Amino acid sequence: MGEVALADARSPLVLTLDVGTSSARAMVYDAAGRAVAAAAARGSVPLDTTPDGGAEVDADALVACTAALLDRLAADAPAAVDGVRAVGAATFWHSLLGVDAEGRAITPVLLWADARSHAAVRALRATLDERAVHARTGCVLHWSYWPAKLRWLAETRPDVVRRARRWLSFGEYLYLQLFGETHNSVSMASGTGLLDQHTCDWDPMVLAAIPLDPDKLAPLSDAPLSGLRPAYAARWPALRGVPWYPARGDGACSNVGCGCVTCDRFALMVGTSGALRVAWRAPEVAIPWGAWCYRVDAARFVMGGALNNGGNLFAWLDDTLRLENGPALQAAVAALPPDSHGLTVLPFLAGERSPGWASVARGAVVGLTLATKPVDILRAGLEAVALRFALLAGILDAVVPGAQQLIATGGALLRSPTWTQIIADAVGRPLTLSAEGEASSRGAALLALEALGAIPSVEAVPAELGAAFAPNPAHHARYQAALARQQRLYDLLVGTDTAAGPPPVSCSLMLGEHEGESPTGG
Repeated sequence: MGEVALADARSPLVLTLDVGTSSARAMVYDAAGRAVAAAAARGSVPLDTTPDGGAEVDADALVACTAALLDRLAADAPAAVDGVRAVGAATFWHSLLGVDAEGRAITPVLLWADARSHAAVRALRATLDERAVHARTGCVLHWSYWPAKLRWLAETRPDVVRRARRWLSFGEYLYLQLFGETHNSVSMASGTGLLDQHTCDWDPMVLAAIPLDPDKLAPLSDAPLSGLRPAYAARWPALRGVPWYPARGDGACSNVGCGCVTCDRFALMVGTSGALRVAWRAPEVAIPWGAWCYRVDAARFVMGGALNNGGNLFAWLDDTLRLENGPALQAAVAALPPDSHGLTVLPFLAGERSPGWASVARGAVVGLTLATKPVDILRAGLEAVALRFALLAGILDAVVPGAQQLIATGGALLRSPTWTQIIADAVGRPLTLSAEGEASSRGAALLALEALGAIPSVEAVPAELGAAFAPNPAHHARYQAALARQQRLYDLLVGTDTAAGPPPVSCSLMLGEHEGESPTGG
């Protein structure tokens, strides 16, 4: 709902910590879900990658970065911080680190993209019924999640596993440093691959397959913590006694922050990667194959799919084809009729997550001719990502039918009205840009306000919206044919083989004839 001056802010104020894989922000919000002007701080920590597929962050460096943001916020906006009555947090899902008996990190934070546990996936699939595991936990057996990472650590670093007193995500580790104790929110636990989404308790069959003693996991609770350790209480006395609500998954918070907390709205994000999510209150849910399912909290599910390829695909095409992104390029892409280039693209330069989770997937372009121009390939690539969103929307529609609106977040779409229109046409429903610049941070604030009783529910607080894009029915029909063509190519090149291998590092450009009967795939 935009920014508000501190003098006009509605009490109570809440402070949010939004910690990403390589950056973090601290912000203050009022009871209407509006960011308080001049009460924000941002910082970053480098992400480390290794040639064997590792992706990790130094746990203590990220704690120090987060604490420094609070120092800066307390120094720059002391009046706003003095008015804070609760703290909420959003952190990245699927992270894993081990701590010793003294609560010190003995591993880096392993991120979802760390693929070194790919061989452990095969062992898990030989032990467990993957479909049954997915139906309970909402997670496939994949190196993104904890079961594979924990089994890999047991096999490759047994000394570390023996020393580990607990296994945590970064959100729990942050609070362990701040308070000397911690627990695991239902939301963060739901993204591990260890939680039964239906009972909100650890899944005994998955734990047995790793194997893992549940005592090595933080207790499950959404209750707040308070009473900062003395060193931190001295740094932020205004925050010493207020409730600090445990971290929730950033994707869940983003849905809340952009107003997608009911079945009639899907949240669609395109940044470097992409995601399509729906969140809603329900006592139970059937989890469809092809979608993941996590939790906002014990009362709300969040279901969706994630794409490894979004803005990174656009950037690769722009660089590789030596295009110059700007108004002229956007106009040239927009001038091309839908699916008129004679190309079929699998946009898996960074591999595939949803819906097939085929780590062996690679990028492919089929249908190139001497008449193909760089702008044709770019348009085909953007359309290919849009078609993957259409596929995900169809999966979600089977569980929560009736979603007639997409709410879009992410810088890639905000910078490209053409791509936004392509997605609206491909999915076949209106797409409206979110005007909430920090959706996950705002979502954490609304959830904290709800827990305080300051708002009746997060559903009762609207989100600010921006420009709307209506789908063109004729374009949608063309994209439906293009989706069928893309799926045929997927079946030929990827098939049903989802055996987890290392992440792809390259994309192939493949020469061949267009599969459709005409250049438009009619």
